[in-house]
Amino acid sequence: MADDSNEIHEHVHGDEPHSHEAEPVAEQAELRAKALEYFKQAGQIAASIKKDAAGLVNPGESAFDIAETVEKMTRDGGAVPGFPCNVSINDIAAHYTPETKDSLLIGEKDVVKVDFGVSIQGCIADTAFTIDLSGEHGSLLEASAAALEDAVSSIRPGKTNGFIGGVIEKQIRSRGFKPIENLNSHMIEPFRLHAGIDVPSIATSDSYEFAEGDVFAIEPFATTGAGHVVDQPQVEIFSVVGEGRLRMRSSRELLNKLVTRYFTLPFAERWLVNDFNSRLTLSAALKELLNAGCLYPYPVLREAGHGMVAQFENTIIIEHDGAKVISGVAKP
Repeated sequence: MADDSNEIHEHVHGDEPHSHEAEPVAEQAELRAKALEYFKQAGQIAASIKKDAAGLVNPGESAFDIAETVEKMTRDGGAVPGFPCNVSINDIAAHYTPETKDSLLIGEKDVVKVDFGVSIQGCIADTAFTIDLSGEHGSLLEASAAALEDAVSSIRPGKTNGFIGGVIEKQIRSRGFKPIENLNSHMIEPFRLHAGIDVPSIATSDSYEFAEGDVFAIEPFATTGAGHVVDQPQVEIFSVVGEGRLRMRSSRELLNKLVTRYFTLPFAERWLVNDFNSRLTLSAALKELLNAGCLYPYPVLREAGHGMVAQFENTIIIEHDGAKVISGVAKP
């Protein structure tokens, strides 16, 4: 079967169907429609996985096993991971994906966020949920989930991203918590998980107007802490962003593998260990790629005030009269 992923990635929107460029515009419209179908298919798989994945989060379970199981469920569903599964605990807000043989275990009173993506031909359904094993932070989870629900119900063509940021902020603050101001929701395009347009979690003057056919991941983070995140030294997730001058042969070979397998989508270091005879060689190659500007790192993000963090997320497609959730239910 022919692989048309590159065609979808390269498409652009056109709006002059009666010009001499009518045929290319019609082709672009067809590619966009095909991409939206891929997004919907990815969303159906994500929704199915989400129903079962919550049962993986139990005291004593390893973060490594949770992430690996979610990623296996994705592949078993006929898709590939859109990015490494994040298992972020308590004040760790995002970007924690376990390293190989990670020893981190889920505690009896942890607040655990599971954030994963399902990709079909580069079209990603991005979704997340939070489990409160302590039973003490239900209102925090409800604040994030309610903000997500309000945001999605308020989005329609013509509404601005800054306005939706205000909707999110109002819901979270009304419940006595803070939105995380420097973690945003985001537009998704084929092979572009973060496609350049963000939706803030606070009211702003941002003026992008949602349009029919847009795809967004909406993910309000609520916290008991300071309301912003800071980078941590640990980095396990990367994406390819360009070429560079590379001295080591292993680095050049690794870059070729990364472009072939993942293109521009994020990947985890643990996904690569079987390609190398030693972890040391892999680490050295990744370091050279980073220093040469070939890779973009996604550091682990911690809440600056060490507050608890909750996150619920869904992917939506903007329709003519609202927004359609394609990745299933997201509730505590």
